[in-house]
Amino acid sequence: MLFLILSILCSVTVGVIFKITRKYNANPIQIIAFNYIMAILLCYFTFSPDLNVVHADAPWNIYTAVGILLPIVFLFLFTSIKHMGIVKTDAAQRLSLFIPIIAAWLIFKEEFNSYKVIGLIIGFIALLFILKKQSGNDQNKWMYPAAVFLGFGIIDILFKQIALFTALPYTTSLFIVFDISLAVSLLIVVYDAAIKKVQLNYKNILFGGLVGIFNFGNILFYLKAHKAFAENPSTVFAGMNMGVIVLGSLVGLLFFKEKLSKINILGLILALIAIVFIVKSQF
Repeated sequence: MLFLILSILCSVTVGVIFKITRKYNANPIQIIAFNYIMAILLCYFTFSPDLNVVHADAPWNIYTAVGILLPIVFLFLFTSIKHMGIVKTDAAQRLSLFIPIIAAWLIFKEEFNSYKVIGLIIGFIALLFILKKQSGNDQNKWMYPAAVFLGFGIIDILFKQIALFTALPYTTSLFIVFDISLAVSLLIVVYDAAIKKVQLNYKNILFGGLVGIFNFGNILFYLKAHKAFAENPSTVFAGMNMGVIVLGSLVGLLFFKEKLSKINILGLILALIAIVFIVKSQF
């Protein structure tokens, strides 16, 4: 249970760091680039990936797709937290679990039971309620958490495909994906520096390093939690998604004074109920 708690804390902390950077007018793409530098270093020294076993038959098309999507979706995550807050962004990110479930039904013809159908319906309603703007607010940037929802859902599908390629350890594949994401991020940073004359700033290096530590910590402890609960993976699945929504909501409301309407709060409650139904559908 300790690993699961640590994974939840790391996930929410990434959002908190992004929220804090708003006060310092930080550059998001520089933060994301240095995040991947830190994540790659931690991944290398923690998992010791053997790149000699990586061959041309590896799923390079999936690696490339995930590597490109990750920094782009991270940018949407950063922007969503900036405009919509931690509460709505974390909820949208966690509700993205419904996209691979729908894909499993439509693409892979997986059979659905009544619990899964009910969970999906409630989850869709929850997302609409969470993203609904408050009356009198004409600055609702709902498209950002919506992009987070869609982006992380697609990434989840691709990571599941990577996990099916058992010829390479999952952590080695993760290391390759991080390398590609770093390359994409650095290309944008170099473009900004050369064309837009955006200078590197030490605060972006600091924030990026912190994001990288907690981003990697989230992955590491999540994998360890799955190993500890190998006979009951649904516990990790439910605990992670519900834990992030609850803790993210508490942090957003108590520390950053984010405002939610009654409809938004109802949406958060429905999101938790939807996850319960999805977990129940696994039995």
